Amino acid sequence: MEAFWLAVTTLGRDEVFIVVLALYTWLLRPTGGRDLGVAFAASYLVNTALKYGLNEPRPFTADPSVASEAARATAGGPGLPSGHAQMAATLWGGIAAQLGRTGVWIAAGVLILLIAVSRLALNVHYVQDIVVGLLLGAAFAVVAARVTVPNRDLMRWVPAGIALVVAAFLPAGSPREYGAGLGMLAGFWASRPDFRTPDTATNRVLVAVLGLLVVFAVYFGLALLPQSLRDLGLVRALRYALLVLVATHGVPALLRRWLPQARVAAPSSPEVPARV
Repeated sequence: MEAFWLAVTTLGRDEVFIVVLALYTWLLRPTGGRDLGVAFAASYLVNTALKYGLNEPRPFTADPSVASEAARATAGGPGLPSGHAQMAATLWGGIAAQLGRTGVWIAAGVLILLIAVSRLALNVHYVQDIVVGLLLGAAFAVVAARVTVPNRDLMRWVPAGIALVVAAFLPAGSPREYGAGLGMLAGFWASRPDFRTPDTATNRVLVAVLGLLVVFAVYFGLALLPQSLRDLGLVRALRYALLVLVATHGVPALLRRWLPQARVAAPSSPEVPARV
């Protein structure tokens, strides 16, 4: 069964989350995708801070034989809380909470449960790691559904700038997750999706395929930077912020034919009093 659980746990990788966030924003809810992205980035940062702050061991810390080498390769950093469980609950729970459809809730619950169980089956987490991760993820899913991120110019750029300034002062040797999380937070907070979703199934497929090609071209292109640069907190944050802005602004600009600009309601004209 290990091959099966390794495949399931892959659904909790960063690349999968990037794909899901991009497709959700393009195809279902542009502004909801922004709110979900901010909540996801905040959840990512909280998970990282707790994980490295508490520095709790994993099941294989004392005895590596309890988990295979392939399973250990999926486990980065300390154990509590589980990043896979927390981020899956944030992402899929946030989507379900925003859409509010029974079928989506069921699918999200199954995915979250499978990913969480995979971490136990692979012996890379304790039960308490999973439980805390799921509870935190559920809390941020609620945030994604109920909190609307301000999108006026000042309220867009100031928080994004603060996140990048914090990244610039990250100490050398800080976990990579801090830079990545701050970059995602800056990118989603600064974005303002102003497009409408595609209106036909064919257009949805075109946007999904072409959009993901653009996003992953940027993702892998930025990965070609020298290692010494990529390890800098600010550079890592800028990479992820740029990736988010490419997804939320670059792709819609390139694919404007299928992602038309949202119509802005014209202000109502003042009522003219009738002449007597």
